[in-house]
Amino acid sequence: MAEEPAATDVVDQRVNQLFALVSEALARATHALLHADADVARGVVADDRIVDDLTAEVETLIWERLEKGPVHPVLLRHLVGVLLILPELERSADLAEHVAQRALSRLGSEMSPLSRGIVQRMTEVALEMWRAAADAYAERSSRSAALAEADEELDILHERLTREVATEAMAVPVAAQVTLLARFYERLGDHAVNLARRIESLPERRFTH
Repeated sequence: MAEEPAATDVVDQRVNQLFALVSEALARATHALLHADADVARGVVADDRIVDDLTAEVETLIWERLEKGPVHPVLLRHLVGVLLILPELERSADLAEHVAQRALSRLGSEMSPLSRGIVQRMTEVALEMWRAAADAYAERSSRSAALAEADEELDILHERLTREVATEAMAVPVAAQVTLLARFYERLGDHAVNLARRIESLPERRFTH
């Protein structure tokens, strides 16, 4: 059973890559939104395929291992846990892509200065949360309490941005898109919290033979 540590190492490497890709996509998408950078926005949209392909690769690796035959209970728990984590990562990358798509429509230039500042802060909080979730996976550490606290700030910012949309004289189509934008960032925080909770259910140590 000497192949088991190698199998989990490859899966972990790919999942760590996915965490990094989601964080990078979010940072780039927000930059594109606030700086009207269409080239960066197009890059984020195009790179979403990389996340999809990498997610599919990890799923294939896991199912191939499960189909080989008996699996040590600790390894089985790890692999099943990763299967539950993958959709959260893929959906989060999709949310970053949605932000980039709004950048392509130059939504950022139509937003009020206050709403742009709120979006910048939402991004900072979300990125801090994603870094914490990535560290939790790499270290098999518990971060859900800290992430839940950060998520509260993100929820408050979401409410502030929604109020800004209601009080600022934005065109109706712009207001509708900014409202969606606020929801995208809120959901990115929710996914980070969900990931941290799922990570806590993973084995504390990797499989050893």
